[in-house]
Amino acid sequence: MTNPLLDFADLPLFDAVQPDHVPAAVDALLAESESALEQVTQASFPAEWTAIAQVLDVATERLGRAWGAVSHLNSVADSPELRAAYNAALPKVTEFWTRLGADERLYAKYKAIDTAGLNPAQRKAHANAMRNFVLGGADLTGSAKERFAHIQERQAEVGQKFSENTLDATDGYALFVDADELAGVPDDVQQAARAAAEKDGHPGYKLTLKMPCYLPVMQFARSSALREKLYRAYVTRASDQAVGDAQRFDNTALIQEILALRHEEAQLLGYANFAEVSLVPKMAESPAKVIAFLRDLAVRARPFALQDVADLKAFAAEHLNLTDPQAWDWPFIGEKLKEARYSFSEQEVKQYFTAPKVLAGLFKIIETLFEVSIRPDTAPVWHPAVQFYRIERQGALVGQFYLDQPARNGKRGGAWMDDVRARWLRPDTAQLQTPVAHLVCNFAEGVDGKPALLTHDDVTTLFHEFGHGLHHMLTQVDERDVSGISGVEWDAVELPSQFMENFCWEWEVLRHMTAHVDTGEPLPRALFDKMVAAKNYQSGLQTLRQIEFALFDMLLHSAHDPAQDFMPLLKAVRDEVAVLKSPDFNRSAHTFSHIFAGGYAAGYYSYKWAEVLSADAYAAFEETLHSDGSHDIETGRRYRQAILEAGGSRSALESFKAFRGREPNLDALLRHQGMSAQ
Repeated sequence: MTNPLLDFADLPLFDAVQPDHVPAAVDALLAESESALEQVTQASFPAEWTAIAQVLDVATERLGRAWGAVSHLNSVADSPELRAAYNAALPKVTEFWTRLGADERLYAKYKAIDTAGLNPAQRKAHANAMRNFVLGGADLTGSAKERFAHIQERQAEVGQKFSENTLDATDGYALFVDADELAGVPDDVQQAARAAAEKDGHPGYKLTLKMPCYLPVMQFARSSALREKLYRAYVTRASDQAVGDAQRFDNTALIQEILALRHEEAQLLGYANFAEVSLVPKMAESPAKVIAFLRDLAVRARPFALQDVADLKAFAAEHLNLTDPQAWDWPFIGEKLKEARYSFSEQEVKQYFTAPKVLAGLFKIIETLFEVSIRPDTAPVWHPAVQFYRIERQGALVGQFYLDQPARNGKRGGAWMDDVRARWLRPDTAQLQTPVAHLVCNFAEGVDGKPALLTHDDVTTLFHEFGHGLHHMLTQVDERDVSGISGVEWDAVELPSQFMENFCWEWEVLRHMTAHVDTGEPLPRALFDKMVAAKNYQSGLQTLRQIEFALFDMLLHSAHDPAQDFMPLLKAVRDEVAVLKSPDFNRSAHTFSHIFAGGYAAGYYSYKWAEVLSADAYAAFEETLHSDGSHDIETGRRYRQAILEAGGSRSALESFKAFRGREPNLDALLRHQGMSAQ
C-alpha cells in the first residue's frame, strides 16, 4: 500500500504522509463512502442498526480518520503544499458530510429502526442521529436543501481562511530589538529571542506574537514603549487596524460572511437565529437562559473586579509612577503588584517546573486517582518533539495519546485535544478498537540544553487538555458515536478538563512534579503557600474577561443583525461588562478562532457553564480528602465510572447526578475563585 492515508492497520503513518497523498486518498475514501451510502439506502437493505453500521459507519469512519490526520497535520505542520492540498479537498469532504447528514433516504431508514432492540448506548446514539438529521437539513427539500448544502461548504471554506489569516498574521510578525530594550524580561525568554534572531541572520533579539514570547514581554519588560508596540501588533492581528501590509490578513469581511451564513442556515431550519440552533444539542435551554446566567455571574464578579482595578491603579501610581495606565501597562502592573503582595514572581516559580518533571507528576496523579498506568509507547510522529504513550488498566490497553508540547512556526497557537480514533466495538470485525487522542500545547522550548520550563499557567493548561484526553480515552462505551467525548453536550465537555486544573493547586501533587532546573530541589513549601495565597489574584477581572467573550458570542448569534458591523456590539458588551476598558483599535474579535473557526459559535459560555460542574465535582474530592492530604481512591473510582467512563452515552446532567447524587450548584465555583458572598 503506497498511500499512507489509506493504511488503517493501526496508527496513522504521520511520518510518511505527504501533501500529494491527500487528493488520491480523499477521492478513494469518498468513493467508498458514497458506495456504502447507496448500498444502505436501497429499499431492500434492512433498517437495522448493526447492518447499517457494518457498511456505512465502517466506510465513513475510515474517511473521518484519514481526513482527521490531514486536518491535524494542517494544524501542527502547516506548509504551503499541505495547505493547498487541504483546501482543495475541503469542499469535497464538506459536501459529502453535508449531503450524508441531510439524505432523506438514510433519514427514513433510521426512522424505521426498531429502537426496542437497541442497548442504552445505541438508543442514545440513535436519538442523537435523529436530532442531527433535522439540524443537518434532512427535512428540507428542493432549493432550500441545495442552499443549505452550499452554506455548509462555504462556511467550511471561510472558517479555514479565518484560521489561515490568524496563523499567518501571527507567524508573519517579528520585532527586532536591542538588549537594552529587554530590561526586566526573563533570561530564558531573552535567550530564546536571541537564538531566533541568529537563526534569521539578524543581530539583536527577535520578538514574536507567539504566547511564550509575547506574554512574558508584556508582564516583565520595563519599557512601556516596547509593550505598546507588541500590544498593538497583537490586538490588531488579522484586522483592518493591523500595521502596514499585515492588513492583507484582515478577517473583517470573513466574520461578516460567517455570521450571515449562520443566520441564513438558522432561518432555513426554522429557527429565529443561529444561537437557537447551536443550543439544540447543549445543556442550556435557550439563549435567554445563557445570557441571564452570564449577566448574573457578571454581577457577582463585578465588585471583586472593581477592587482588583483599584488595587492596580493605587500600586501603579505609588510604586511605578504610572498615573494613567494604558492597556499595555496592565499585565506589567499586575505582575509587579503580584510580586510585591505575595513576594514571588512567575519567573521564580517557573524554574521549578521542568517539562519532564511536570509530566511525571501529572501521570502520577492520574495513575493514583483513576487506577491506570501510563507508559511510553512508539508510533510514527509528525515532528521529533512529539511523544507517544499508552494507558493500561490491569495490563490491558485502554487508550493511547500523542503529546506535542513546543510552539513552532506552522503550528496553530493555543492548546487543544482532538481524537485520532474512538473506542468502538467494530461491527465489521467484532474487535474492540481502543481510543487514541492528540494533546497539543504551545510551550516555550528549552534553551542551552536545559529542559523546557513551564509557567504555572502552562502546567494548568497541560492538566486541562489531559482532562479532555482522559474523557476520550478512559471511556468504557462501545458505541462509537457516544463513546468518550462523542455525543457529550458541548457545554459539559469542559467539565473533565477544568476538573483536572484543581490538582495544580495541591501540595501533595505539586511536590512530586517540581525540581529546580539548576539544583534539582523541589518547590519550597513557603513558595507554594505564596502561590496559593495568590491563586485568586485578579479572579474578578479574569471572570469578567471570560464573560465579555461569552456574552459577545451569544449576543452576536442571537440579537445581532449580520448585515450590520459587529464592532458596535463588541463595544456595547465591553461597556456593560468590562471594568478595564479596551482601546478603540483593539480587534480581539478578529482572532476569536473559538467561535469563527473552532466549533464554539454561540457556545463560548460553556467554559463558565462547565466550571460550575467541574468545581462542584472537585468539591467531592475535597470532602473526602484524607488527613494526610491524599485523595480517596473510592471517590476517584466513582468519578471515573460516573463521568469519564460513561462518555456521551447519557446526558451530562445524569452523569453528574450519578456522581454527586444531586444537581450542581454555583457555591463551589464562587468559593474556589474567592468570590463567595461575604
